[in-house]
Amino acid sequence: MGPEISVIVPVFNEAENILPLWGEVSAALGATGRSYELVFVDDGSTDATWERIQQARQQDARVRGLKHAHNAGQSAAVWTGLQATTGPIVATLDGDRQDDPAELPRMLGLLGEVDFVSGMRLRRQDNWLRRVSTRVARGAVQTVLGPRFRDTGCALRVFKREVLAGVFAFNGWHRFLPILVAGGGFRVREIPVHHRPRVAGISKYGVWNRVWRGLYDLFGVAWVQKRRLKPVAYSELPPRATPDE
Repeated sequence: MGPEISVIVPVFNEAENILPLWGEVSAALGATGRSYELVFVDDGSTDATWERIQQARQQDARVRGLKHAHNAGQSAAVWTGLQATTGPIVATLDGDRQDDPAELPRMLGLLGEVDFVSGMRLRRQDNWLRRVSTRVARGAVQTVLGPRFRDTGCALRVFKREVLAGVFAFNGWHRFLPILVAGGGFRVREIPVHHRPRVAGISKYGVWNRVWRGLYDLFGVAWVQKRRLKPVAYSELPPRATPDE
């Protein structure tokens, strides 16, 4: 029998963060007594990220490593992790250690009430460019799709694997996952989570891949949400009686 929880962490040139993040996830989930696997998906790193993943694996059999042949982006890395795991519960977080693994037990506890728990970063610990980019993207999402979600871009999430039914992969899909899941009729809840400043490595996001590409994807998601088929109540004729009845 496989682990109950699959923790998926996409990473690109995050060598300095791998071992500390492994330690934090181990401390957070080890205290719960629940079985889990920690899956690092190396998205074609050019530094020592893969070597650090191997080191963590040597010390902890619950650590797995998947490596892309080339850099394909965060959406592709998360999708690879999902396809390579089978845990009925999935957790995701960024590999830059700004997401706090200590939040995971609390989020897991809420899955008895909802199907998908998404983090909401109220006090962002980012540079000015990322904060401004986030405000622009958030305003656009709420304008086009409605005000239900405040922080769809937070990677810190815990959910039942079944919510992925009907979710299709495209470049940028991970930014809209709470919206896509809610559109499929599942119960989604946002909760405030602790967000930390980056202490090692370099941010991979800029204006293009954080704002303009996100806005481009937004209209595609809006179209899908509008055109999505909704369940329709129906009735059926009773079974036809046979001559002997």
